[in-house]
Amino acid sequence: MQLQLALDLVNIPEAKELVKEVEEYVDIVEIGTPVIINEGLRAVKEIKEAFPHLTVLADLKIMDAAAYEVMKASEAGADIITILGVAEDMSIKGAVEEARKQGKKILVDMIGVKNLEERAKEVDEFGVDYICVHTGYDLQAVGKDSLEELHTIKRVVKNAKTAIAGGIKLDTLPEVIKAKPDLVVVGGGITGQKDKRAVAAEMKKMLEQGE
Repeated sequence: MQLQLALDLVNIPEAKELVKEVEEYVDIVEIGTPVIINEGLRAVKEIKEAFPHLTVLADLKIMDAAAYEVMKASEAGADIITILGVAEDMSIKGAVEEARKQGKKILVDMIGVKNLEERAKEVDEFGVDYICVHTGYDLQAVGKDSLEELHTIKRVVKNAKTAIAGGIKLDTLPEVIKAKPDLVVVGGGITGQKDKRAVAAEMKKMLEQGE
């Protein structure tokens, strides 16, 4: 089980500071959609240059023009690029094809997907690397979480690795670990804590023990 740090509400200098604090405990650094909207793919490039040993994910949430956007994110140094599960099949296949060419990986974000089981099964056939259940900020606000959805996709996904994102904190992590995702994405559960390093260390330890 790997730990992914999601950086959403920061600028590039703040992102670097945060990563520096927890780098030995995280496997993947996610440059979140808000950061890319504010800073562009330069954010991906600068983080990859500053931390070449870490895997960097560009959370582009691609919906269209997939091959082109995957190419641009790859050029910026992203190792993993995200596309939405609600995108057209052609777009997801195009993203996978381009990622293969570039030696990169594709994570499909299932946010907003209505028939999760059916779509996860379909997307799994396209050769994507990760399928991620994701409760976005707006649904977290009304108390929803992704755990049930993780169980759903675990039942049907045969090829891709599974991931979970959205509102995961130290106290909810044990439940998540029980469901055995390959990748756990944590944002505010680390970045919003006073001692980020200690929390990240504890989470990493729990994930390693849970395997």
